[in-house]
Amino acid sequence: MGLFGFGKKKHQNDDDDDEAKDVDKTVDDADKVDDEADDATDEVDETDDTETSDDEDVDDDEPEFPDEPVEDYNARGEIYGPWDIDEEDAPDYDEYLDMGSYYLPFMKEIELRVKANRASGQVLGCTISYKSSSLEIEAFAAPKTMGLWDDMREDLLASNSKASEHAGVFGMEVKLPVKVKGGKSVTTRIVGVDGPRWMLRGIFSGRAATQPSSPETKALNKFFSEIVVDRGEEPLAPRDFIPMHPPVSPEQRRKADEAAAAAEDGDDEGHKIPKRVKGPFVADQQTEVQTTISRGPMFSELR
Repeated sequence: MGLFGFGKKKHQNDDDDDEAKDVDKTVDDADKVDDEADDATDEVDETDDTETSDDEDVDDDEPEFPDEPVEDYNARGEIYGPWDIDEEDAPDYDEYLDMGSYYLPFMKEIELRVKANRASGQVLGCTISYKSSSLEIEAFAAPKTMGLWDDMREDLLASNSKASEHAGVFGMEVKLPVKVKGGKSVTTRIVGVDGPRWMLRGIFSGRAATQPSSPETKALNKFFSEIVVDRGEEPLAPRDFIPMHPPVSPEQRRKADEAAAAAEDGDDEGHKIPKRVKGPFVADQQTEVQTTISRGPMFSELR
């Protein structure tokens, strides 16, 4: 299985399986899956079951993060991602999945689990599962003049005496043991990357947390590095989650653009995409829906 390349830069173009799932739910305090969650989020159909060897999990292109562990994650926004939506060298995210606070790149045969408020349907976060590993993705508002990850990392270390700090490909990261069903303890790897007025946190579990050289680790590291964050302009306090919305596929965005153009000409308004909630959100009751994303015709299967 392989990661896909993403063409030209957008601004330039103007011209162990069960354990991974248990860990994800433990870290997020979301341990219930509701069969009726389909009303809160869209489903993605699996259309391609193509299998390839583990050796093809990661492209041989220029890496999107350092080859070796580093203490300081320099050159983010210039050479390495994750990226800000306004950065000149950001990837072309036209074919990314729009989650509101960030755009997710495409990768073969991953599962997307979306957590939502049961009452309102408001999206609270998402987790990517790949083979025996998973990656939970969270975007936080951060101060204008300083990063957020150093303070958040210190809080994680202070909250658990068994947590430890290590250098990783995204800079300093935290290894944090968590309890899963049956009382067993498994290790998560928590990374944080600071951007302009935002911080993106990734919680890796499964092999991606414990085996740095495994194909699963490399694949999910690359996936994380290619995310494009949309902080938005709404006022948010530091550590507030940046508001999200249900997944919107590239095809849905194109239809929405066409509908907007038609509305200007006096035609029917047509297809709409969900709007991102303004301001911080409150996670009360949560539901979770699991969908599968596979290559097929990009994300046009989302409906």
